[in-house]
Amino acid sequence: MDKADWLQYGAPTLDRPFGVALWPIFETAFEAVKGYKPQDFRFEQGTTPMSTFRATATMLVSYYIVIFGGRELMRNREPFKLNGLFKIHNLYLTLISGVLLALFAEQLIPILWRRGVFFAICDHEGGWTDKLVVLYYLNYLTKYLELIDTCFLFLKKKPLTFLHTYHHGATALLCYTQLIGHTSVSWVPITLNLMVHVVMYWYYFQSARGIRIWWKRYITVMQIAQFVIDLGFVYFASWTYFASTYWPHLPNAGRCAGEEFAAIAGICILSSYLLLFLSFYAATYRRKDKKGEKGGSTTRKTLRRMSQAPLPDPADIAHHTAHASGVKSNGSVRSRKA
Repeated sequence: MDKADWLQYGAPTLDRPFGVALWPIFETAFEAVKGYKPQDFRFEQGTTPMSTFRATATMLVSYYIVIFGGRELMRNREPFKLNGLFKIHNLYLTLISGVLLALFAEQLIPILWRRGVFFAICDHEGGWTDKLVVLYYLNYLTKYLELIDTCFLFLKKKPLTFLHTYHHGATALLCYTQLIGHTSVSWVPITLNLMVHVVMYWYYFQSARGIRIWWKRYITVMQIAQFVIDLGFVYFASWTYFASTYWPHLPNAGRCAGEEFAAIAGICILSSYLLLFLSFYAATYRRKDKKGEKGGSTTRKTLRRMSQAPLPDPADIAHHTAHASGVKSNGSVRSRKA
């Protein structure tokens, strides 16, 4: 590739939706590291790193041993601050998620516009191109970087919730099953997840900087909406596959690319996410809302009683003011410390 070829820009077009062509830049960087173009990458079980179930299972078992063992080791120790490292961790995950999301969008927008949604989620030439596969694999690898989130939790002596520990491990497993299952619909949950992660990790980065952000609860709303959309696509793709394969007399849209075990894994894991995040939202934010309503109701009742009560005697006001300020009625001064 010539030096000038990596930078291509101009007015936005269907094939260059951001004005700047991102793939040539990514291709140049990838080739400098790996020695070949990213579209020449092939995911091969047993050859590609982290491509076997044994390797994936070993990594996830090690993850759970480290976090739960680490929590026990930290039980009688002071928590680490780690604020600087935490900021760096969240910043690079924000950037990685944003770059991958932009690369996915550049590849998918022309396919969706020219061939439609069904082609993009059910045809290998739509959702399983050589360029998309390398992005799927890189996204899969980032799931192991995200496991570091939990290490920060136990080192800072924060609680390890079931939702957090399960979600991180299951997401790596989900990405692995879809890679070996060649599911063309993979790009839907992946791109939505990247979109949420850009917002979520940016929030954690700003929070670590001490910046107060009011929209934390809406990250959970985004996650719930993400899983609802994910399941809509995954249920449709799975239904049309199974119906066209085993029950062709039932309504279906035709065959859909992907292995059966990958479809079942996707349905089970994503459905569990939706249930867990709905439960988390109800337990966390509905409870706060009820407390706020109860507190507001109590305040309103107190104000109503105060408005109906007789006005206090001015002498009582003077007495209580003097008592609160530490001044005795005879003019002597009491010690505030006492």
